[in-house]
Amino acid sequence: GAPGSLLATAGAMRAVGLLLAWALLHPAASQQCHPSSPGGVLRFTDRHAEIRVPALHRVPSSLDPLYGLVRRCLDLIQQNPLPTELLRTALNDPGSVRTSQVVQYELGYVVCAAVALLFTVAVPVAGMCFCYCRSRRRCGGRLRAHRRSLGCRRRCLLACLSFTSLVILISVTCAFVTSQRVKGQMEPGLGAVPSTLRTLRQHLANVPQGVQMVVDKFEVPRKQIISDLGGLSRSVGLSIHGQLKAMTYAALEDLQDRAGDLQTSLHHLQILHRTARALAAARAELEPALRERRRRVVALLDDPRCTSCASALGRAQGLELGADYGKVPSVEQVLKALAGLPRSDFAETIRQGNGTFNSIPELAVERMAQVIQDLRGDLARTAEKVQSIADGFPLPDYTRPVSEALLKAEERSQPYLREVERFERYRWIAGTVLCSIILLILACNATGMALGAYGLSKREDPSDYECRGEAGAKFLLVGVGLAFLFSWLLILLVFATFLVGGNIQTLVCRNWVNQEIYKFIDTPGNLPPSMNVTHQLNLRRDSNLSSAYRECKSGAGLWEVLQLDRSYDLDEHLKTPKYAADFQKRLGDFTANLGDVRLLRSEGRQDLETFARSGVDEVDYGRFQEEMKNPVVQTSLPGLARNLEGLQKMQRNSTVAGRLAAEARALWHMQNSTVQSQEALVAKLRESVQFLSRLAPHLKERVKRTLATTASVEARLPVQAQQILRQELGCFTRKELRYFSQYLSWVGQTLREDVASCQPLATALDNGRVILCDRIADPWNAFWFSLGCCTFFLIPNIIFAVRLTKHFRPIRNRLISTGSEETCPFHIPRVTALKL
Repeated sequence: GAPGSLLATAGAMRAVGLLLAWALLHPAASQQCHPSSPGGVLRFTDRHAEIRVPALHRVPSSLDPLYGLVRRCLDLIQQNPLPTELLRTALNDPGSVRTSQVVQYELGYVVCAAVALLFTVAVPVAGMCFCYCRSRRRCGGRLRAHRRSLGCRRRCLLACLSFTSLVILISVTCAFVTSQRVKGQMEPGLGAVPSTLRTLRQHLANVPQGVQMVVDKFEVPRKQIISDLGGLSRSVGLSIHGQLKAMTYAALEDLQDRAGDLQTSLHHLQILHRTARALAAARAELEPALRERRRRVVALLDDPRCTSCASALGRAQGLELGADYGKVPSVEQVLKALAGLPRSDFAETIRQGNGTFNSIPELAVERMAQVIQDLRGDLARTAEKVQSIADGFPLPDYTRPVSEALLKAEERSQPYLREVERFERYRWIAGTVLCSIILLILACNATGMALGAYGLSKREDPSDYECRGEAGAKFLLVGVGLAFLFSWLLILLVFATFLVGGNIQTLVCRNWVNQEIYKFIDTPGNLPPSMNVTHQLNLRRDSNLSSAYRECKSGAGLWEVLQLDRSYDLDEHLKTPKYAADFQKRLGDFTANLGDVRLLRSEGRQDLETFARSGVDEVDYGRFQEEMKNPVVQTSLPGLARNLEGLQKMQRNSTVAGRLAAEARALWHMQNSTVQSQEALVAKLRESVQFLSRLAPHLKERVKRTLATTASVEARLPVQAQQILRQELGCFTRKELRYFSQYLSWVGQTLREDVASCQPLATALDNGRVILCDRIADPWNAFWFSLGCCTFFLIPNIIFAVRLTKHFRPIRNRLISTGSEETCPFHIPRVTALKL
């Protein structure tokens, strides 16, 4: 019964050992949460983009060098700064503006106007004079004599006319391109004014909806936090289990080893006790039989009839008993001390301790259920607090003046925009027509020069009439006529566009870029009370347009630039503790006992202590080992039996031979029946002695260490489990607070930069400058500059064309009639003498 129960207990211990080994080799998957690990990044959708004012920028162009050249020319023409005194007078008391002030400021334009007036009068007058001279046959006629330098002069005039035509062609091409750019930018530019004003009004009107939209986005962190709360308790349990399992499994494994030592030692002590007693009894039974057998064998071998028996006599005389196990120490006292052990079921204890420890994740889920429910309630109350951001936002009552000012500006701008559009249409038509006429003049020049040159190459005598050269001269004169006819229209268009575009550039754009316009508006008294921008836009009393523009451009909110009844600090309303204090405190106050695991009961502890005090380590196992070195019988019975069998074959006396054979059989029987069984017991005894001798020196130390380790682990498990719980909850708290911080930071950024931002106002002003100055004024000024180059280069073009026509006509010969080609249109050959 007892050995069977010991074997069953040992089997259970081996099963528990396999379970512990599997647990160590296959650790539970733990979701560790480290304090330094970053939380997830929340994603918020943007639904406010449709009411933004897109920022416009100056687009680089191949005509930028031309634009820069025109701006430098305008800076030379108008070197005066912004006329603040003149503008103040014009805005506050228009009737008191003196002409001398305007002329003094616009002196550069007055000079240009004088030049334009002179050109407008002089060129048509010169054209009429030219027509009169042609009617008197004095201009554009023939050369009167042929000189050697005539060819050089002709080539020089051709080169000069070609150069002026090329300059005019480049200029008119630039005029065409810039005119089209003005037309292409004017329509969207004019349309951008009311659309931008409407967008700004819509932006202000949608502030409440936008703020509510931002507040509603608290659903994003709320859902994420609720999702994290769903896995918090199990994550905490798995983390505690994962961090403590190495220590716990090591203690359980050590306890299993000591329980195994107790079971195995008890088993081997029982074997040792029984075997030693059995060997002692067997020795007592063997001793008389062995003595009688020695007497008979010695007597037989000493018989004179026994041939050659003296050699075996000494071995026969050595037939004596060997090991005496009656002399070995008794283990009966040790067995008495261990009687009834183990009183505790170590296998069940270890299985229960392992099961209790492995159930920590489920225990954490159970213990934390209530706090998780309370945290969900805290989140619901936090959502109500977040709603107070929208309820207390102050803007809707203070943006009305701005919306009214924008609506008034939109309504008042419509007539002016229509007038500008109409003027631009007329400018484009006039510009296109006049540029086409310039191209026609260039075509006349090119055709005239080509026909004239071809006619000269075909003429053998300079005085001969050649129709192609004559046609070339007439084409040149047609171009001259067109130039005289339309030059005054060209200069009028140039001066009109120059006066408008130049003043826009020097008076508006230049001072817009260097902020002088904002300074003028900000200076008290410059604007009449009806144009008080600070009052109309409801700006702060300590602010002005310049500072408001800078604040808006840097990303300030509307509430930071508008005049409110009381100051509103958004950052104060977006502090994380205001919304997460209850959530954070509840997690900080939570405690739970998750590490109460019993690894060893008091009965098991007493069993191990009794085992250590039993005296197993005090038994002299060396005595056993010394006795086991001795054989059961000093002389080998099989060896002596084989000697007798050999001597039996050598005998002549059959009686002696029969007796020798009988004694050999008796020895074999003793060996097989008694000695072999004793030798088997000795082998069994040796195994037990070896195990106990190895265990005994370290028994007390190992048991003491196991008991201390088990007690230490039992004491440390609740403490360390509580520490890990605090660490995991602290990490979780920081992670969830990052969600709060992300959301509140996004709220502040969205309100400042999008929903309630005043940046669209600054962007609208910048867009106005880009549209007016960069996209309209630059090509507009380049248009009149290019057209002006064409107009002024028409003067040398006229001179070179008129001078060149004489070279394309036949040279007038003084020996021929003095009548001109106009009176003698047909060439009559000279009569020469005939040789008979």
